[in-house]
Amino acid sequence: MILKELKINTWVGDPTNCYIIFDEKSKETMVIDPAGDVEKIEELINILGGKLKYIYLTHCHGDHIVGVPDLKQKCGGKILIHFYDAEGLNNSEINLTPYILEKQIELEADSRITDGDLIHLGDLEFKVIHTPGHTKGGTSLYCKEEGCVFTGDTLFRGTWGRTDCPTGSIEDIMNSITNKLLVLPDDTICYPGHGLSTKIRDEKPIYLELKPKLI
Repeated sequence: MILKELKINTWVGDPTNCYIIFDEKSKETMVIDPAGDVEKIEELINILGGKLKYIYLTHCHGDHIVGVPDLKQKCGGKILIHFYDAEGLNNSEINLTPYILEKQIELEADSRITDGDLIHLGDLEFKVIHTPGHTKGGTSLYCKEEGCVFTGDTLFRGTWGRTDCPTGSIEDIMNSITNKLLVLPDDTICYPGHGLSTKIRDEKPIYLELKPKLI
């Protein structure tokens, strides 16, 4: 697996982390949360010789979806999102694009995913983990073979995603983190929607032992 990360400025604070995953054998490619800079994403796909198979959205917020229409037009690929957030993807009052971007974006998903679904890029297998809390349909994407999980805005290094937006819930996000993410192997690398990567072992003390957040 080849993994590339782009930090995309969406004018809401920390840049959004967009991930490009490439299977070397099949050339199949997946882009996670294309928040903009579509020309750069397209350029990286072309450099790798990739074929875009999936546009995976960890949740429906505008700072994670703004590049989707252009990317799909230029490179194809199926838009995947949890079925709970598919509604928000097509509702600007939930995806917050008028507030985040001062423009309205409403999209239709090509496929609605759910907890436990398996997504394949060549021989690579990714498991969908439903991790609500930041949004009702937020998901994380786990690859056991590569020892990594893409956590969107559920789990960040040293903290968690905000829960005061439409469909958010502090109870849900704590349950998602403690019962769905912290049960992954300690060495699992977490690639979040914003900020730096971390490991499961480094996040456990915050939630299980109530220790201070990482600096």
